[in-house]
Amino acid sequence: MPSGNLIDGRAVARQLQDELAGRIKALQARGIQPGLAFVRVGDDPASKVYVGRKEKACKELGIYSETQVLPESTAETELLALLDRLNSMSRIHGILVQAPLPRHIRADQVYSAVKPEKDVDGFHPMNMGKLMLGDTSGFLPCTPAGISELLARSDVKTSGVEVVVLGRGNIVGKPMAALLCLKNKRANATVTLCHSGTRDIKAHCRRADILIAAMGVPEFVKADMVKPGAVVVDVGVNRISDSSAPNGSRLVGDVDFAAIQPIAGKITPNPGGVGPMTIAMLMQNTVAAAEKTAG
Repeated sequence: MPSGNLIDGRAVARQLQDELAGRIKALQARGIQPGLAFVRVGDDPASKVYVGRKEKACKELGIYSETQVLPESTAETELLALLDRLNSMSRIHGILVQAPLPRHIRADQVYSAVKPEKDVDGFHPMNMGKLMLGDTSGFLPCTPAGISELLARSDVKTSGVEVVVLGRGNIVGKPMAALLCLKNKRANATVTLCHSGTRDIKAHCRRADILIAAMGVPEFVKADMVKPGAVVVDVGVNRISDSSAPNGSRLVGDVDFAAIQPIAGKITPNPGGVGPMTIAMLMQNTVAAAEKTAG
């Protein structure tokens, strides 16, 4: 498989981590160790994997981390009480509540309960509002920020180009569109946000100079939906049945990678594209939170 047009998220994430190492050492010289708390409710297998990868990144960088695991039956009031305690702990500079949450817990209430200055996931209404207003003093959601960083460091021009974002979710789609609309050198794009109610979605996709797929539908984007030479970013993580796989299933993205790679100008692999960048931006937000606390 030719690899000349691959956007290597792992390599770019390593660059970011190398840059963070110096900032962490500067904090440690002042007696401060950045601290990050993970909160997981239930035993979702994917959540365990994601938190484990984030814990590993913390350990490699010298960031203190702790993980609070609550049973699936935890009441919303109990979870909010835990977040209140973490908000008051000086050792904890950032708090991440791993999605998905059980159905009986309201995600909006949970994200609002984390102090904005500790909201390193970027989902507090204040931080989301700042993004919409173009105020860069808040924390940006990690996956959209990671994609923006990945494009910039891969020499992908965004200013004036046509970008199509597939998916209107609060975690990726909406903040991604808002981020790319900002008036700065890493954005300034013309953005179309498509979703399940969009008519003739294929026509929108074929206009895109940059196509970002975050719909959560396995291999939704086919080759005939992509303009030759376009940059394709695959955010999706979907498990599908595969009798030839050792455990009877495998992970695929939202993009039919094998069919699209030969026609794309640049494309993110999956895994190894967006995922490492999401973790790197979480680490960056945590370090920035510690720096703000330190003044």
